[in-house]
Amino acid sequence: MTMPLFELEARLFLAPDAWLLRGFAARHACGVLDALHTVIAAAPLRNMLTPGGQRMSVAMTNCGALGWVSDRGGYRYVRDDPQSRLCWPAMPTAFMQLAQSAALAAGFADFEPDACLINRYGIGDKLSLHRDEDERDFQQPIVSVSLGIDAVFLFGGLARQDRPRRVPLAHGDVVVWGGQSRLNYHGVAAIAPAGHPSTGDYRFNLTFRRAA
Repeated sequence: MTMPLFELEARLFLAPDAWLLRGFAARHACGVLDALHTVIAAAPLRNMLTPGGQRMSVAMTNCGALGWVSDRGGYRYVRDDPQSRLCWPAMPTAFMQLAQSAALAAGFADFEPDACLINRYGIGDKLSLHRDEDERDFQQPIVSVSLGIDAVFLFGGLARQDRPRRVPLAHGDVVVWGGQSRLNYHGVAAIAPAGHPSTGDYRFNLTFRRAA
């Protein structure tokens, strides 16, 4: 597939079919943050439990037709918010447009995400290496948008023991991976003390997937 034109100096190759689009979301950030606050008002952030019963440090919520949840019953996608028993908020237009344009800029046409997992990281929060394998459709990529304070993204290989690459992320950066790298392990290093005028002491990550 031919990759659409995007500033070469702003595009970083991470692995086959995996790209960092430096600053890609910056011009959309205000609209996306406004929509984000609307989603959170309808489906508040919460610290979910792992299947082993540990509380996650990263606060999460969802929007879209499906939402990712974790509890003692395992990891899965559900159509209703377990807290409210209502459908997850619809995916805002600003979210969908950003996800699709980023996917296209990384060489993935016709991306149709039906789930957006929203993670809020505070100082010291981290996300262990894992891979996204709860989805049914591995043909579609993953689009991950960073907003707020800086982070270090850990992008590994297809085996957990592969040493991950440390990728600095700033406000507006987008990582897209699919194809040969769709099941690569990835995570986030502990967030260093910092602040951002748009998000205060927090980093928000929007992860778009095709789950069904």
